[in-house]
Amino acid sequence: ITARQRAYALGGILCLTSAAIEHGWQVKEVPELPHVSLARGRQLSTASRASVVVHRFALGPDDVVGTATSREATLRHCLRLLPEDEALAIGDSAARAGELPTLARVARTAAGPGAPRIRRLARRATPLAANPFESVLRCLCERVVGLNVTPQLLISSVKPEATPDLVDRDLKIVIEADSFEWHGGRAALRKDARRYNGLVADG
Repeated sequence: ITARQRAYALGGILCLTSAAIEHGWQVKEVPELPHVSLARGRQLSTASRASVVVHRFALGPDDVVGTATSREATLRHCLRLLPEDEALAIGDSAARAGELPTLARVARTAAGPGAPRIRRLARRATPLAANPFESVLRCLCERVVGLNVTPQLLISSVKPEATPDLVDRDLKIVIEADSFEWHGGRAALRKDARRYNGLVADG
């Protein structure tokens, strides 16, 4: 049974990370149980409650699209409530999907508890981040005092030109989010080694 079917069966709406997935956005980690918002007062059996993560959002007509919270409501909830790295990964993915105007609107209209956090994360979201792995790495880097990284910065002083995942231009530090899935083959390893050697030789 899919997350959508489970929410529908319970008379609920997909929300948070599950709604982000429904909108086609990439996430740091697919939740084991779908996040579902139920109307206040809606009661569930013990078995049904064990099959979802229950939330009780007050949703207006514009906050729901089909079986999920709207794109704007989803971003508002995720940026307010999720751990920062998960929220940034979803914000970046939404930006890659063309939702920069939605992110700007979410930042502009944020109110109540967590509003400063929503505005800060919405403004940090960028379509330049290639994937959630890179978004999480950027979130970690931003916690390091004195480190100021830019995603996918073109370095034209090396040949061939390089666009590392993260670059601190002033400190001349390059940080890559490598994984075996994308970098585990022999050809990929050779390509990475040439790029890394070129960057090191360039300082």
